[in-house]
Amino acid sequence: MTVRTRFAPSPTGFLHVGGARTALFSWAYARHFGGQFILRIEDTDLERSTPEAVQAIIDGMQWLGLQHDEGPFYQMQRMDRYREVVAKMLEDGSAYLCYSSPEEVEAMRERQRAASEKPRYDGTWRPEPGKTLPAIPEGRKPVVRFRNPTDGEVTWNDVVKGSITIANRELDDLVIARPDGTPTYNFCVAIDDWDMKITHVIRGDDHVNNTPRQINILRALGAELPQYGHLPMIHGTDGQKLSKRHGAVSVTDYPEQGYLPEAMLNYLARLGWSHGDDEIFSMEQFVQWFDLDHLTKSPAQFNFEKLDWLNNHYIKQADNARLAEFVRPRLEALGARFDGAPELPAVLGLMKDRINTLNELAAAAMLFYREPAPQADLLAQHLTDAIKPALAQFAERLAAVEWKKEAVSGVLKEVLAANQLKMPQLAMPLRLLITGQLQTPSIDAVLVLFDRDVVLARLKKYL
Repeated sequence: MTVRTRFAPSPTGFLHVGGARTALFSWAYARHFGGQFILRIEDTDLERSTPEAVQAIIDGMQWLGLQHDEGPFYQMQRMDRYREVVAKMLEDGSAYLCYSSPEEVEAMRERQRAASEKPRYDGTWRPEPGKTLPAIPEGRKPVVRFRNPTDGEVTWNDVVKGSITIANRELDDLVIARPDGTPTYNFCVAIDDWDMKITHVIRGDDHVNNTPRQINILRALGAELPQYGHLPMIHGTDGQKLSKRHGAVSVTDYPEQGYLPEAMLNYLARLGWSHGDDEIFSMEQFVQWFDLDHLTKSPAQFNFEKLDWLNNHYIKQADNARLAEFVRPRLEALGARFDGAPELPAVLGLMKDRINTLNELAAAAMLFYREPAPQADLLAQHLTDAIKPALAQFAERLAAVEWKKEAVSGVLKEVLAANQLKMPQLAMPLRLLITGQLQTPSIDAVLVLFDRDVVLARLKKYL
């Protein structure tokens, strides 16, 4: 058997974190077994589906690097196939025409609620041996309903939740085609999974109630059933379902906020799955390790501090030239000036160790790409008459020294010793005059990234 999984979002909004995790697990399972991963866009909700949402889903998948092997398939382009199956089901009696109006169906449900019964379609138009159906209302177009079994149970071994059983009497005869002929969600999903030979359906547990309906449709068609696995929801740190109030929930928000795709993938992989105590791993390792036996049954908790920690790790590991591609547009947005400034990859290599996001990295790197503007009170505090001679001495020696960190560090130590100073007494005013701020990496490492003439000019300005 060739493993075939699918990710089937509805384009009624952005690709959210839960959907991205579902896509990742489905992708990884297919990759683990050398199978196929299919992308399907379930766009039958015409009122809410938009081209922008479709593009947001595709953009999010591309950013994460979850490449599909087939698709994207669009349900709206498969209408002829759905109508063909509906016609066959009407012909073989597994579906029937229902002329009950929406108002009549709602009245049925109100009567059932009043009698403390589960609201459901009462089968008015369901053909039965010896039953006389009502007269067809003039001019009323029917829906098509699936003839659900009235006895027995639907049982499946959910790869996440274990065995699940739902009695057929709990399921009514659901509508599979509307009066205008357009098919409904559960019907389309069942036919798509059948036609696309999906072997494993991995999705959120908000779909658990859909599964018995889809199973019954597939059985009525004589189709082979896929294995189903329903992932628990993702919660915020407050234990509530993840939403906008917890921060970014659209996958496309995360690159804007400065996260690397490999950090996001690593983080999503650990939301509901584990491999011992391993926290950091490559996608190659993840695919090699991934199975359905270690998916957790309890909701996962999304924690930005953990994501920041992982992002910091991947930023530190990243190639500086690649980081520069991400950071340069952010610096430009901050008004950075690149003429005569240090090479960006070298700057990022110096600044990235204690940074959690690319946005923070850009903000930190700005000290190399703007004119310093030291605050007057800080100048008064650190650029004292007592320290100016040592600074002048340092500037004089700096003019002739080899422009490397080790040589500059040697000059610093010589000037400190000659003037009986401690490092902060000289380093703080140097930071202030060269960068305009007191917090920087090691001052010798900062100085050699600048052009020597720039450093000397900035020192001369205040001496």
